Amino acid sequence: MLQTVDNPTTSPAVEQRFTCHSLTWHKFKAIQAGFEDVANIRLFYCEGVLEIVGTGRLHEAIRCLMGLLTGQYFMKKRIVFFPSGTYSHIVEEQVEYQADLSYCFGTIKDVPDLCIEIVITSGSPIKLQKYRLMGVPEVWFCEDGPLELYHLPEEGYERIASSEMLPELGLSLLKSCILFGSPLDALEEFAKGMGDREN
Repeated sequence: MLQTVDNPTTSPAVEQRFTCHSLTWHKFKAIQAGFEDVANIRLFYCEGVLEIVGTGRLHEAIRCLMGLLTGQYFMKKRIVFFPSGTYSHIVEEQVEYQADLSYCFGTIKDVPDLCIEIVITSGSPIKLQKYRLMGVPEVWFCEDGPLELYHLPEEGYERIASSEMLPELGLSLLKSCILFGSPLDALEEFAKGMGDREN
């Protein structure tokens, strides 16, 4: 079993990420049970690869702001949505993960229409594979402000420039608001920007 430490830095702004390879589902569940009461730690498993990720204040701040901004957009556009947050998505023996934010549109579904992952430390070997196994149609990665969007046709994920699920969403506006130091200013600017797009 190979274990790597992708980011040995102790900076609180950087997530600590540990990766284990060639791990059985049974061993993953045993390790997961051992972390049951450990705060600020998330475990992802995908086809033998386990990632243990420590989440810090910056990660949670961006996650909460992204949730507020997208919620504001859904309300403005009257989009029927059902959030499932960090609910665990599982395909037994193959994959288990929790997106930072996940949404179904129109109706509640077993598989979310959109998953959003906040990435403070990049380099995950299972970045898209865990979502492909669940068949999530669209995935966003927010890495230090920039957004990467992926759509899932039959042959595998493709990078896209704009959202297929939310085609009217101004991504440049969303990106800039995520970088605001003040969440209140970010929400105000986002609301103003949405109004400008309609004029």
